[in-house]
Amino acid sequence: MDELITGATSGDERRRGRAVAVLPVGSFEQHGERLPLATDTLIACLIARRIADDHGLFLLPPVTISCSHEHAHMAGTVSISAGTLYAVIKDIWRSLEGSGVPGLLIVNGHGGNYVLSNVVQELNVTGPRVALFPAHEDRRRARATAGLESSSEEDMHGGEFEVSLLLHGAPHAVGEGIAEDDHSAPERPHLLTLGVAGYTTTGIIGRPSLATAAKGKAILDSFSGTAAGHLALIGGLGRGGGSSRC
Repeated sequence: MDELITGATSGDERRRGRAVAVLPVGSFEQHGERLPLATDTLIACLIARRIADDHGLFLLPPVTISCSHEHAHMAGTVSISAGTLYAVIKDIWRSLEGSGVPGLLIVNGHGGNYVLSNVVQELNVTGPRVALFPAHEDRRRARATAGLESSSEEDMHGGEFEVSLLLHGAPHAVGEGIAEDDHSAPERPHLLTLGVAGYTTTGIIGRPSLATAAKGKAILDSFSGTAAGHLALIGGLGRGGGSSRC
């Protein structure tokens, strides 16, 4: 997992002098039999690394365990409380601000991290400093640009979207036979009550059989472009290029 940790030195970041950091937030939760527990962390890092590279930003290492309580009944899932995640994000931002990096782009790789919206709202009360990415519109545009065939409702967990990103950026993480794991459960009215186990026995909700590396690349291309609008609001554009590595 060495590729998930930035290799930048203090001198590198001093010379870059960036005003915005990029924080990948993943999870450690079940993704069926053929995808790793760290799937969401890998995806968050792939997106964060691309944005940091393209826009010359300060790349942070990932938060690897978050709020995966809806997966608690499936083996391997580990969570922290929403309050803990809230506190971690707030502390990271305060530390960045104290070191002269007041802007933060949070790249969220797990849909169950609802509390991230609350902490971002609060940190922006005195002005735009923090953005949560990707927003719904960013995802909608990326799905359309990449030509994804499944709907966003159908493609919830371990499906076309996530597997395409992994096939492009971390193909070693995708187990053989993933195309056999398609499972349909587009309507999940009681997800917060029943959890994911109430709608799938395999852990997958979506159609990984539709995933391709080309779609994954197109998703990242789209995300890099739409991230610019968020960065413009929090001061992350117009400061030159650069290269970082997760």
